[in-house]
Amino acid sequence: MQITHLVATRGTCLRRKVGAILVKDKRILSTGYNGPPSGLPHCDELGGCLRNRLNIPSGQRHELSRALHAEQNAIIQAAIHGFSVQGAVLYSTTQPCSICTKELVQAGVREFIIAEGYPDEMALEIMNLAGVVVRHVPFTLPTMPPFGPAEPTP
Repeated sequence: MQITHLVATRGTCLRRKVGAILVKDKRILSTGYNGPPSGLPHCDELGGCLRNRLNIPSGQRHELSRALHAEQNAIIQAAIHGFSVQGAVLYSTTQPCSICTKELVQAGVREFIIAEGYPDEMALEIMNLAGVVVRHVPFTLPTMPPFGPAEPTP
């Protein structure tokens, strides 16, 4: 989950930074973060977020976003590089929306490990109907040992 949160830092969405990783046989197949298609301007370059300007609540009117979602980008990157994601596990900083859930289910991903929820009841219904296993794993930063010279051994 730490890697997923690191991937999320690359996101350019002004509302929420999301990271997603598809893992199969304990190997990362692909990563994705949210932002516009490659080569297109980001929302901050176009005067801000349209969904914010229209006061659209989180989880609604996804079609108005210029960004691809992190999960979509992870599926696309796997396809570009020729990796099947059937049987893979999704790790995501946020529960997928209904659009991404449909795409993941169609691609054969049946386990989602997520750090936080998302207000999309249809996504939950699709997960339930498809038999997707959902595990919530809240993210906490690991504690690191202090840096400095090692203590001498007696």
